[in-house]
Amino acid sequence: MNNPACGRFITLEGGEGTGKSTLQRALRDRLAQHGIDAVLTREPGGTPRAEAIRALVLNPPGGKAFSPLAEALLMNAARRDHLEVLIRPALAAGQWVLCDRFSDSTRVYQGASGEVSPAVILDLEAHVVGDTRPDLTLILDAPVNIAHDRRAARQGVQDVFEQRAMDFHQAVRVAFSDIARREPERCQLIDASRPAAEVADAAWTSLLHRLLPAATAS
Repeated sequence: MNNPACGRFITLEGGEGTGKSTLQRALRDRLAQHGIDAVLTREPGGTPRAEAIRALVLNPPGGKAFSPLAEALLMNAARRDHLEVLIRPALAAGQWVLCDRFSDSTRVYQGASGEVSPAVILDLEAHVVGDTRPDLTLILDAPVNIAHDRRAARQGVQDVFEQRAMDFHQAVRVAFSDIARREPERCQLIDASRPAAEVADAAWTSLLHRLLPAATAS
């Protein structure tokens, strides 16, 4: 299959340890089999300036996290650069963009604590994101104990979000599920407690039906 004239924007969302990076690579490989060039990127990050902000937010100096409002501002600063430098040019060139986290993560992570009102977050989002909205958002959902065990198995240094208490991660899970329920035309909730291959199959089926209907018979 040839690239469409205009690219497609797919975002992967979910809590820590739900397998977003693994799914991102699997979807890229499947799209390549259909002749579709996909760009893999992430948030915060994706450009040199946005990656610098990522390092600052996830591993802040002194080890103390920024306030939720400060995090929201930093995430949106990174997002604006990411959109201008990478995402929008790629879409305009007909490429598909697979992004590990986007604006939904700011709604959830900086709003889950209740310290940043939805009105503030959505107002920032409107100014920063504009019309560049995802065509499809795959929200990976898994019980927090399963996600915790996966993070522990990585044996790496945990960032400020991964270190937070289980009740925070449960609030994150609920908030993502709420987004999927409120916006079913954009979002697909995927059971991420299953093996990675089964998660990839479910996500690919959703992508086919929503964005590649002509390919469902192939």
